[in-house]
Amino acid sequence: MAKKGNDDFFAVTPEIMELTGLCTSHSTIDASLFAKYDVKRGLRDINGKGVLTGLTEISEIISSKEVDGKSVPCEGELYYRGINVEDVVRGFVAENRFGFEETTYLLLFGELPTTEKLTEFKKLLSKYRTLPTNFVRDIIMKAPSFDMMNTLARSVLTLYAYDEKPNDTSLPNVLRQCLEMIALFPQLAVYGYQAYAHDMDHNNSFFIHAPKPELSTAENILYMLRIDNKYTALEARILDLALVLHAEHGGGNNSSFTTHVVASSGTDAFSVIAAALSSLKGPKHGGANIKVMMMFEDMKKNIDDWEDEEKISDYLDKLLNKQAFDKSGLIYGMGHAVYSLSDPRANIFKKFVKSLSEEKGLTKEYGLYALVERLAPEVIGRERKTYKGVSANIDFYSGFVYHMLGLPPELFTPVFAMARIAGWSAHLMEEQINVGKIIRPAYKSISPHREYLALDNR
Repeated sequence: MAKKGNDDFFAVTPEIMELTGLCTSHSTIDASLFAKYDVKRGLRDINGKGVLTGLTEISEIISSKEVDGKSVPCEGELYYRGINVEDVVRGFVAENRFGFEETTYLLLFGELPTTEKLTEFKKLLSKYRTLPTNFVRDIIMKAPSFDMMNTLARSVLTLYAYDEKPNDTSLPNVLRQCLEMIALFPQLAVYGYQAYAHDMDHNNSFFIHAPKPELSTAENILYMLRIDNKYTALEARILDLALVLHAEHGGGNNSSFTTHVVASSGTDAFSVIAAALSSLKGPKHGGANIKVMMMFEDMKKNIDDWEDEEKISDYLDKLLNKQAFDKSGLIYGMGHAVYSLSDPRANIFKKFVKSLSEEKGLTKEYGLYALVERLAPEVIGRERKTYKGVSANIDFYSGFVYHMLGLPPELFTPVFAMARIAGWSAHLMEEQINVGKIIRPAYKSISPHREYLALDNR
């Protein structure tokens, strides 16, 4: 990693600690004031429902239904442009096709493509899978970052400098820029990882494979990542499914909301997407599947019989009581901000996870995941009172899948981004089409007014 040349430059000095104390003392807000002024912390009400801040036609999440005038939890449903995602998946799986490109077309343009339109769209994406001359050498290989989300964000912002019309926010130009980013995200992330891995250990071979135009997005990810370019049909299909299920999830998730907020300022598309990437990088948003993997690794070390329900329940109890793993009190991969009875994405995904575990000879590990998925809601129900049900979310299985695919943990969240760029692009254009006002919510100041003191009197 590149250094400043001064060993003390990054040190947290006593001066920094003193200034941190000032920040804390003058920025800590009494939690009771949020209730006093009826401020919805995190834009969520006391029951966890999101505060309505906008309208969208791109996707819909259903987690409850009205019954006799009351909101009752129901099995989760997810719709892309009004079409149930289960039907979308069922459609391309039944025809043995890859679905991410079709899903991206649906999200961007609001309708399912015909065979001819889908072929044209794939050719268009293939056309944009070309990085600027010397981009890999001058940008990706220089000062590689240990975090691929930072690498992605930096690369996106650098694409601005290579664009002939970077500040043109007309819809055709923004669409062209979005298609370019959708096409290039796999290369930017995979090449960034290769540069990082070689920089960390020069015994690692540094190789760059150009994407092949006839391959799908999922196939190209595996083709570029692996030194021998080889992958099985099942590997590519399940990675494609992961991309489809992560492509979009309503306008209220943190990164999509960030897309709307930043786009409403009228800034360029590259800046908007870089902001969304910065949001997704946060462990509360895009990094959960890594935590799930780490939790299971700790679980496997501490439980000698992976089929013993009593031992597994005991470990889950320890997790909730901050006595195991990272002592956060969380069972990672369980529960969701919106879904209660079930996450439809997890339900779809796990049907294919078992098949991959059989191909990889990891059925014992799959059995442990399935057992935890069944036992965790029972343990949480005993230990805590919740306002809604608890079920496995898509992060519960996605990290396990990426591990079976041989993806390095550094690429887990970037794979999420490779998918979600489709949704972000749709939200960016939706905000521009309906542009009117910059998004600017109100914050109430609770700081008392004070007199200014001259420097010598302080």
